[in-house]
Parts: sequence; structure tokens; C-alpha cells
Amino acid sequence: MAKRRKLLPARAPHARHTPRADKAGSQPGTLQYVGAKAPEQTYATLIEFGPSENDFVQTRFTSVDEGRDFRPRYETLWLNLHGLGDLDMLKFVGRRFGLHPLVLEDILNTEQRPKVEAYPGYFFVTARLVRLCDDGSLDSEQVSIVVRRGVVVTFQEQPTGTFDGIRESLKTGQSQIRKLGADYLVYALLDKLVDRYYTVLEQLGEQIENLEDAIYASPRPAHLNEIQELRRKLLYLKRNLWPMREVLNVLQRDEPDFFHDETQLYLRDVYDHTVQLIESTESLRDLISGLQDTYASLQSQRLNEQMRVLTVITTIFMPLTLIAGIYGMNFEHMPELHWHYGYYYALGLMGTITVLLGGYFWLRRWF
Repeated sequence: MAKRRKLLPARAPHARHTPRADKAGSQPGTLQYVGAKAPEQTYATLIEFGPSENDFVQTRFTSVDEGRDFRPRYETLWLNLHGLGDLDMLKFVGRRFGLHPLVLEDILNTEQRPKVEAYPGYFFVTARLVRLCDDGSLDSEQVSIVVRRGVVVTFQEQPTGTFDGIRESLKTGQSQIRKLGADYLVYALLDKLVDRYYTVLEQLGEQIENLEDAIYASPRPAHLNEIQELRRKLLYLKRNLWPMREVLNVLQRDEPDFFHDETQLYLRDVYDHTVQLIESTESLRDLISGLQDTYASLQSQRLNEQMRVLTVITTIFMPLTLIAGIYGMNFEHMPELHWHYGYYYALGLMGTITVLLGGYFWLRRWF
């Protein structure tokens, strides 16, 4: 019986969610795309390589017929599929490499968190590729990896160029991947995916610093929305990094049949990077929490300053209102009522009180 670890789905912030209603109630193993993006047309790239200098061939397939009669020439294969729109090609790949229907179902369900599952003769890994778009939004896609002895099959939602450096390295006969084989290739793929988190966290750190400067300069209500958006992004990264750490922990400890001792050392290094990323994510979340407290403090201070100015103005006008009220009473017998200079006297008295109170408040640094 295959072992399966069930994890709750996680979506990138503000991603358009494709409802699961059409898939609800269907039989296990039913192949139907579930995700936030429209599935793209599928095409496959096959790389065959060996330890020797010239043991490298790269072939591209766009249909099932092109790959039906294919026979490999070298001992290690890496088949990479871009796009999940061609179910016939996915079924063909599943039959060719003996994949369980539940594996194909998980590949098409692109809203899963990172996990690892062991099946007879191979194991299945899902991970998430994250990146920040030009508009600042966080984008994410699922990368699925199937590993057999001497065979690596990867499934991506769309071509992103993330693994181009690995492909270029495979063309070199002296590369480490060519020497160590399929298990080291899996390490290289996972290392690339984890490294993308460093880039995203660095960019989020810059956004937090810029937001902090803007808040100190002039706090506005719109800054609260930015704080909440950054908090959601960091929470999403954390929810993917924690299970990714568990995936790497399982691979370096529970899969000795697929990974050589030397490769397990490299996996341990990626595991350490994941731990560092989790700690960095927690640090940035603490900064965001502190930033929200700073915003509240600055807004409170700004409100206090405004209230102090209004209090000063009110205090100055209180005696002026008193004087105007006294001389505005309609009694027939009042001092200075018929005085020729009474009007100027009242205005002078008001002006003198205003100057004295203003000077007093200025000396007390009230404004």
C-alpha cells in the first residue's frame, strides 16, 4: 500500500481560485485540472546524459505520437513537462513510467502544499515555486517531481526559466550532476526552488524598509493595507516553507535507496537553508508587527498634536468670547456703554489677551 501524507492546500495571496465543485464527488484518481490559472498547452523536454563528455542528448516532444516509439540512449533521463493542458500526454507519461493514478491526480491539483509520498519503486515530491511579479504581487506555482532509479520526471504549470541554469550545467561533461546522476539532479532542482525564496524574501525586506520610511515621513490609512498585504505574503511563504523543511528532512533520512550518501549531504545543506528562510520569515513578520505598532503610535502622536493645537486655539478664544459676551449684554446701565472709545478698548483688550496667551503657550512648546 502506498504511503500518502495529506496536507492542506495553500494559495498565493489574491490568487483567482478555481472552484472545486466540478470535481467534488468524483472517483479518486480522476484527472481534472484544479488551480488558479488556466492550464497551458503541454510540451515535454527530455534530457539524456551520462558521466562521459559526450553523453548528452536533448529532445523536445509536443505530442504523444512523437514520444511513443522513443528509446533512451543513456543511463540517466530527465523528462520535464511544461503546462498541464494535455491530459493525453500526462496519461501517456504516467503509463510509460508506471505512475499511480493518484500521483497524476496530485500533479493536476496545483493547490497543494509541499509534500513527499513514497510509492513502490519511486517517490513523488511536490514543491512550490514562488516569485514576486512586477506589480508587487506574489505568484506561486506547483512543481511536481517523480524520481525513479536513473529517471527524474518534473511537471511545471508554465515555463519560467528557473531550471535553465541546470540545463546549461548538464551540457558540460565536468558538471557535478553528470557525475552523480539522477539523485543529485533532484537535489539541484530542490535547491533552485529553495533559492527562489531567498530572492522573494529579499524583495519583501526592501518593501518593508520603504514602507517604514514612508510611515515615518507621513503615516496614511493606505499604509495599513500595505502592512496587511505584506503580512499575508509572509504568512503564505511560511506555510510553504514549513512543509518544505519536512520534505527535505524525509528525503535525507528516509530515502537511502534513491540518494547516495554524498547527495544526502547536499540535501542536508538545502534543509539548513530552509531553516534559515523560516527564521528570516519570522524576523520579517516581527518587523511587520512592529511597523503596525509604529503606525498606531505615530497616528496617536499626530492626533495628540492636532488636539493640542485645537486646545490652544480654543483656550485663546475663551476669554475673547467672554469679553464679547459681557459687552454684548443689553442692559441699559453698563460701564463704558456710552464711552466714545469703548469699542477700541474692547478690541485692544482682546488683542492683548491673545498675545499674552499665545506667548505663554509658545514658551511652553505647545505649538
